[in-house]
Parts: sequence; structure tokens; C-alpha cells
Amino acid sequence: MFPTDIEALARRVIAEAAARGHMIATAESCTGGLVAGALTQVAGSSAVVDRGFVTYSNEAKSDLVAVPSALIAAHGAVSEPVARAMAEGAVARSRAAVSVAVTGIAGPGGGSPEKPVGLVHFAAAGPTGVIHLERRFGDIGREQVRLESVRTALELLLDRTGA
Repeated sequence: MFPTDIEALARRVIAEAAARGHMIATAESCTGGLVAGALTQVAGSSAVVDRGFVTYSNEAKSDLVAVPSALIAAHGAVSEPVARAMAEGAVARSRAAVSVAVTGIAGPGGGSPEKPVGLVHFAAAGPTGVIHLERRFGDIGREQVRLESVRTALELLLDRTGA
């Protein structure tokens, strides 16, 4: 279902999380659950994947992973503070020790000069803290932005699981 490199990354995430006894949660906006989908495609993933939150709307970000609506109003849904809050909220609202959050503009519309199509903010939370990453993939098409986002999210999960 996914490209072979994404499947390989997902297998590594599952293996590393299992080796360290870490449960994983995802909080996804522009990827719509694809990160959780890549992880759960791996046999044995139920031992480490606790849950995935699809937080596509601003209300879902607030309701499901406790992102303050004032934070969204101040910075916009596609921002570092919101990505960080999503990652922290995913850990707080699950049994996971490690989480990844993705919020961005996959296109083809919805961009602006300040926040163009292809801008994606990532955050990952784990025992060693929260990290943030911003990527500007460009207007490479909705599917490609989403697939590149899945790759990046899986790489961040690897980092947070201690690999």
C-alpha cells in the first residue's frame, strides 16, 4: 500500500519501540491518519501502537489532543506551537510514551505567502522531550506532500524511540 521506503521506516519504528517498551500515538492533520496507517500495516504493531488521533479540524485539535483554541487563534493551525501542543496532547491523552504530530497545507489550495502549500510542521514527544521540525516541500502535489510528511513523521518517531 505504501512505498517500500515508508514500509521499511515503519518496520524500524515498530521494532525500536518494541525493543524499548514504548507505546506510540499519532496526532495527524494533513496526513489524515496515514502515519498510523503505515505503522499499523506492520505485523505486530499492536504491541506498540496505542492510538492515532485524526485532528483535521481546529475543533478536533482542541477536543482530542487538548490544543488550546487560543493557541490556534494566535498562531494558526499550521504552526510550531500547535504541532508541539498536538504531540504533547497525544501523549497526555493516551498510554503512549512517544508521539508524533503533523499539521500542514497539502494543497492544492489553502496556502498563503506566509504559509504556502507544502508547508508542514512536525513535532515529536518522548522521554527526552519534544522536538519540532518544519518542512517546506513546495507545491509538489497533495499526494506527494502527504507521503513526504509520512516519511518525516516516521523519522521523528525513530529519533524519539532512541534509535
